Amino acid sequence: MKAVSCQNKNLSVVDLPTPVPSRGQLLLEVRRCGICGSDLHAKDHAHELTDVMDEVGYPDFMREDTPVVLGHEFVGEVAERGRGAAKEFKLGTPVVSFPMVRAAGGVHMTGLSPLAPGAYAEHVLAEAAMSFVVPNGLDLDTAALTEPMAVALHAVRRSQIRKRDVAIVIGCGPVGLAVICHLKSLGVHTIVASDFSGTRRAMAGRCGADVVVDPAVESPYTAAGQSGTVTEAQQLFELAVGSMEKLRRVPGWSHLYRIADTVGAAGPKRPVIFECVGVPGIIDGIICAAPVQSRVVVVGVCMGTDHFRPAVANGKDIDLRFVFGYTPLEFRDTLHLLADGEVDASALVTGTVGLAGVARAFEVLGAAEAHAKILIDPQSSAVTPWPRADNAPRYPQVAA
Repeated sequence: MKAVSCQNKNLSVVDLPTPVPSRGQLLLEVRRCGICGSDLHAKDHAHELTDVMDEVGYPDFMREDTPVVLGHEFVGEVAERGRGAAKEFKLGTPVVSFPMVRAAGGVHMTGLSPLAPGAYAEHVLAEAAMSFVVPNGLDLDTAALTEPMAVALHAVRRSQIRKRDVAIVIGCGPVGLAVICHLKSLGVHTIVASDFSGTRRAMAGRCGADVVVDPAVESPYTAAGQSGTVTEAQQLFELAVGSMEKLRRVPGWSHLYRIADTVGAAGPKRPVIFECVGVPGIIDGIICAAPVQSRVVVVGVCMGTDHFRPAVANGKDIDLRFVFGYTPLEFRDTLHLLADGEVDASALVTGTVGLAGVARAFEVLGAAEAHAKILIDPQSSAVTPWPRADNAPRYPQVAA
């Protein structure tokens, strides 16, 4: 089979043996595979990722000098079924799969380990137990978004955001856009999107952002117009003393205070902030600029060493949450949200290439202006990922 091999920072189309499914596995004919930001980073900085994965206890992660077939965001059709695989996976059935597979005596990360070749190829192996039939005739482009959209669903669920909260999304790359899609689906009343790129800001509007901000011109923390937020210690001190001066005039004031505290009305209002950039300095910048008691959900994965000042986060009572990946149930739920039309992620797909165009797609994505998600179609001969012409707004853009 044809596949794209990554080794020593180079991408090349090679011929490899077609894999054979073991017990409980499926051999899929790859129909679409998304190019992930982690793939871009892994191509040129695999040594950084290797060190991180060694620290978390996974020594079989890809290494710069070892060839690996990338690709963990995929949809394919069942080409062969291993013994013991469920009969629902009939030949030709389109499925998406959680990117983990049994191989070499363990479970490995599909497309991120030389022991589990990924879907930058004509075929890929998948575990039947971790695979899901694509329902409702969902188109292949959208089905291929299941994995990155599951990352965003996990982040949004971990944020515990409520409809009346203000959401602020910092960074409108594919991860940030996916987060916006889920926030819109949940009915969050105010979604603020912030990015230096005008192209990405436009995409954020298509995905459902209500307020779109260029952080070089305006602060995303004030753009939403949320009243009752506190950004300085002196304001917090005044709120505390002033509130108590009023409360202490009321008999049974402590009971009123307790009720207000229970329903979340005792303190200053705060936004829920999604950090979707993943470069050094972003977390510290958010902590310094965010209102008091903000909840910050770190979705972007910073591969290098970073720093922030805990005393500032302490002093502002910041709730800092780190998220990664998703559960099998969240993966399944994401597929059905897309197939049932409850989440519209159509604005994310901006181009398609064949295997011969993968190297060029990496170059284009490195510029990060014209594209969000480029898909690989192994049956395509396209070598340049031209932007789609139908990438029209799905939602009105309230402010720019």
